[in-house]
Formats: sequence, structure tokens, C-alpha cells
Amino acid sequence: MTILIIGYMHPKYDKRVYRTVKALSKENKVIYQYWTDKDEEEYIEENIKYLPIKYKKNIQASPIIKLKNRRKLDKKILKIIQAYDYDILYMHHFFASMPIEPFRIAKKRKKKIIYDIHEYHPENFLNNLSGIKKQIKEKILWKIFKKQLKLSDKLIFVSKDIQEDIYNVLSINKSYYIQKNYAEISINSKKKLKEISFVGKINRNLDEEKIILKKLNQKGFSFRIIGMESDYFKDIPHEYTTFLPYDQMIKELSKSSFSLISFNTIKNRSYKNDLFSLPNKYYDSIAAETPVIVKNTFISMAKEVEKLKIGVVINPKNVDESVGKILEAYNNYDELLNNIKKHKNKFIWDEEKEKEFINFVLSQG
Repeated sequence: MTILIIGYMHPKYDKRVYRTVKALSKENKVIYQYWTDKDEEEYIEENIKYLPIKYKKNIQASPIIKLKNRRKLDKKILKIIQAYDYDILYMHHFFASMPIEPFRIAKKRKKKIIYDIHEYHPENFLNNLSGIKKQIKEKILWKIFKKQLKLSDKLIFVSKDIQEDIYNVLSINKSYYIQKNYAEISINSKKKLKEISFVGKINRNLDEEKIILKKLNQKGFSFRIIGMESDYFKDIPHEYTTFLPYDQMIKELSKSSFSLISFNTIKNRSYKNDLFSLPNKYYDSIAAETPVIVKNTFISMAKEVEKLKIGVVINPKNVDESVGKILEAYNNYDELLNNIKKHKNKFIWDEEKEKEFINFVLSQG
């Protein structure tokens, strides 16, 4: 069996994409297209043929220039889908300038199509649009998205809530699989500091969370950013680390009492890509045996945190209540840790989950 995996604009070692490459290559041949901004040559290693596609992102360019450049990129990758011999086309995204074409070509060639949907695409694509432009964009995207789903043989979603919401909107019924953003490794936390950590990219829409952190600092909690420094938090005493290798990041995270998971990707607070998100840092925190502090508007995370009792769900708009809930959780910290140890395996990628994923991709049903 040969599987063509289209990473599109994901870099070579993107956690979610590369996991599918490694898993499916164990007993199958994999052709793997990924994005790079460097000059790289294609090569073969074990069962994987690596196909780098170079593309320079020009953030400052006008929308017309961006679309023109993206179309050149899309045509390059489309030639791979047209020319290579494979049994399964595995799509990790859709082509911005020709969103239906790869699906049509693969279907015409009688190839099986697996569509891995990382985000809530109709809202995520061009997510900064507002007003009438946003309404028109989403109306068009929903039609395109429905065609993509219909042309696909099987669908993979990052969360059950996204799958249910999309199926409800489009009134479709198609074979699907929930592939969460599981942590890669698990460690036993041996040392806990009275500290709250924030992992990953800083979003500048955390003003309410900053007030909460300042009040917690007065109660003896320190604050640390793992992975980068940010001027956004310069008014709060904090420490930071530079970017860390994954295993080192998990080790550092395991030292913290809590992991703060709160962000606003865009101004729209009803943005479903945020509401239904289950980000890597959520799974990594539990794998590091560190309870999470999760914003209540994150429907998917909040529901799971409350059900499993593995953290604190807060309403950042209510500062005093949020601070009180975190302090209460800290006073009952052993209970949180016991719950995490009890449920930790649900958050970690393992051999059993890998087999289940591979069986879904390769099976005929």
C-alpha cells in the first residue's frame, strides 16, 4: 500500500502531520510532501519518500499577490497528486487557490481520499474578515467544504465537538475518526513549584488573565513562560525559557503547579476554532502531570476538565472568582494530581491508539 500524504503548508516535523507519516510508514510506503522555506532535496529514508516544497511566505504582500504566489505553490503540489502512483491520498489541509481540485483529481484516478481536518475551516480560513465580507466568505467556504467532504472517503477530526457541529450544519453522515493532539511522551512529576506556566505562542488578548496572574503573584505564585520571552507580560514579574526541545519542555512544564491555557485567536469570541479547540499544550500539560487552568468559553476543554477533575475552569471576566477557584484548587492539590494520574493515559499517544488510527485509514469500510 502506498500513501501520499499532503502536508501542504505544514513544516516537515509538524507534530500532528509527522505523527501520521511515521505511523503509516511502519508497514506501508509513504510519499510525504511538506513545506520549507529553504533549499532542500527530496530523499528516501526507510519507507518514506520526502518531497520538500519551497515557498517563501510574504506576510506584507497584498492579498492579490499572496493569492498569485499561492497558486504557483498549489500547482506544484497538484502535479504530485496527478503524477505519483499511490493508493491513498491523505490531505492535511486544502489548497487555498484551488480547494476542490486535489479531491477531484484523486477521485478521478479512483484513489481513496482521507481528509484530516485540523481546524474548523469555514471560520478558520481568512479568519480576520468581519461584517458582510465574513458572511460572504463563510457562505462560499461552507459550499466548498461540503464538496470536499463528499469527495472524501473518510474524515478525521481533531475533536468530537468539531465533528458533531460540522455534521449538524451540513447534514452529512460519513465515516470519521477523532484523532486528538495527544502528547508524545509522559513523565512523572517529582517536583512542584508554586508556579503557573504558559506554554507556546503569546496572544495579546489576555488582559483579564493578566489581572488574575497579578493577584495570584500577590498570593505567592510565580509566573513562567515556557518557550519564549514576551514584552506583553513585562508588567508581571516572571521568568521565561527560550525555545526548548519537546522532551525538555515537558520536563520543565512538570515542575509547575498549573498550566494556563487561555487565548483569543481573533476578536470574535464565538470563533468555533477556539471554542472547540484541544491544543497540543493541553495534552502536554496532563502528560506532564500539571493541572490546567482553562477558560470557560473553551467548550471542549472545559467540559473534559470538569468531567475528569484535572484542573480549574475559570471565567477570566470574573477576576475574584477565578483567583478564588485557583486558590481552592491549590489547597486540594493532591486530589487534582490523583485524578491526572488516573486519566493521564487518555492524553498520550501510544501503541494502541496508533493501531486504531492505522486500521481506520487502511480499512475498506
